[in-house]
Amino acid sequence: MDRYLSLFLFLFMTLFAEMRGRRDECMTSNPCSDQGPLIQFPFRLKDQPRHCGYPGFELSCTENNQTMLELPVSVKLLVKNIKYKSREIIVQDPDNCLARQLRNLNFAASPFYFKFELDFTFFINCSSYETLGHGYSPYLYYPIPCLSVPGNSVHAVWSSSPFNLLDLSSCRRLYNSSVPGNRDSGDFMFNGSAFSLKWSKSICRSCPEGGKICRLKKSNSTEPETECIKGVLKKIIVTGAIFGFFLLVLVIVALYRVYKSNKLEREYRINVKKFLQDYEALKPSRYSYSDIKRITNQFKDKLGQGGYGIVYKGKLSDEVFVAVKILNNSQGNGEEFINEVATIGTIHHVNVVRLVGFCADGFKRALIYEYLPNESLEKFIFSKADKNYSLSWKKLQEIAIGISKGIEYLHQGCDQRILHFDIKPHNILLDHNFNPKISDFGLAKLCSKEQSAVSMTVIRGTMGYIAPEVLSRNFGNVSYKSDVYSFGMLLLEMVGGRKNIDVSVESTSQVYFPEWIYNHLDHGEELLIRIEEEEDAKIAKKLAIVGLSCIQWYPVDRPSMKTVVQMLEGEGDKLTMPPNPFASRVPSKTNLSKAGRAFQQELAIISELEQN
Repeated sequence: MDRYLSLFLFLFMTLFAEMRGRRDECMTSNPCSDQGPLIQFPFRLKDQPRHCGYPGFELSCTENNQTMLELPVSVKLLVKNIKYKSREIIVQDPDNCLARQLRNLNFAASPFYFKFELDFTFFINCSSYETLGHGYSPYLYYPIPCLSVPGNSVHAVWSSSPFNLLDLSSCRRLYNSSVPGNRDSGDFMFNGSAFSLKWSKSICRSCPEGGKICRLKKSNSTEPETECIKGVLKKIIVTGAIFGFFLLVLVIVALYRVYKSNKLEREYRINVKKFLQDYEALKPSRYSYSDIKRITNQFKDKLGQGGYGIVYKGKLSDEVFVAVKILNNSQGNGEEFINEVATIGTIHHVNVVRLVGFCADGFKRALIYEYLPNESLEKFIFSKADKNYSLSWKKLQEIAIGISKGIEYLHQGCDQRILHFDIKPHNILLDHNFNPKISDFGLAKLCSKEQSAVSMTVIRGTMGYIAPEVLSRNFGNVSYKSDVYSFGMLLLEMVGGRKNIDVSVESTSQVYFPEWIYNHLDHGEELLIRIEEEEDAKIAKKLAIVGLSCIQWYPVDRPSMKTVVQMLEGEGDKLTMPPNPFASRVPSKTNLSKAGRAFQQELAIISELEQN
């Protein structure tokens, strides 16, 4: 804006300087007085440059601010008006005694002549009025009072008068001259009235027609030459038009900036207000059950259902959508509700689902989460028939890294260590960019980071993802390594695109997929699972090796989640095969297939007990 303003001022000063320079050089106004005539070419003032006027057309200003025309020889007349189109100048004798000046007037050296002229008029000095023939026509002679004195009168006699009718014996001829006259009225202008002078030379006649003005060429030629130049008025009009256009643009820009500034200010206030509303909505808050019904639009949009209850889609504001889980009051003693609020209600991580609010209204309990449009990972890794739900190996690797970072944050990034105990594809939700977020903390436990083991009164987890030590203390103490085991099983399911364990199948040796993967990799065989490119095979192998490292039977043999993140983000070629998790290190087990089947049998028994 400042740049435009500077340019605007520069153009204005340039135009002003040009206009002022032109006015000072060849003024085209009435410089002697406001009532004076317009002075322009071919006239000029004597103190102006010679090219401003034509020779013989010089004017001057008197002490009384009147415009004066000086004719040869020393004849001075006051200028009343100048008619440029008819080439006529209206003048008047300053002393109202034209006859005195006509004696010295020499039209031969002047560009002017009388508009109406009576030639060869005689001025006679007569001793008396009667000498001129008293009684004869007064149109033959004219008394000149301004030149007469008592006893010696002066008259003007028309040169073509019949002199034989006049007695001129007592008169004396003073001088001959031409006198202005008006044939219509017979008034020869001896009474001091204004009269006209004409100039015959047509100077730069075509200039005004072309919108230009005339002036003398600046040359050394003895014969004056004229030229047509662009008039100041036209320049002013053109420059003024440009100036006006620029000024208009400047005004529009200024108004636009004001409008934009006001608009930005309004948008700023709206954005701040909206942010505060959204922020108020997004921080964990307590809601009444009537609020829950309003948020879910009377439970209109159902997202899913499980043993925990039903999940509905809701809306806190125009742009903040949520998932509302209505807990089933017929199960549990409220521990799941307490775990959820106590854990994720106070933490924030990009790979952990955010708890927006909760409801504890009498016996009605609900949890409000951020809404994730792509639902759970389970839909994408177990839907083989639907290509719309298939994910590339690169995306699967990114999801695996995100999940590992989320678990590592739960184990090391919080004030207290959070053990999830239910890591599985169903509890991994995906946002619009397929970024994974760990959800469902109903089985979570809190413990200090220094605590190496946690006590378990009941079995926590889902069949197929429960770590061996949770089922039997023969494998070691329950700790954060239990989540590592569950994550390893999740990785192997991502690799196989299928569940690792299906307790409904009788021949368990055929469905225990982790053992099948280990045997193939241990013998140097490619997995060839949905592999289309060489890079896919590398990713699949990396995920499989990391998964097998995580499902070691003993917790001490499993890596921490920090190490898992490093393994997933590193080069797959540098990873080494872990020990066989199904080998004889399992108590009372000597055969690999027996180890897998024995573990599945334990899971089947637990599952049957839970169903009963």
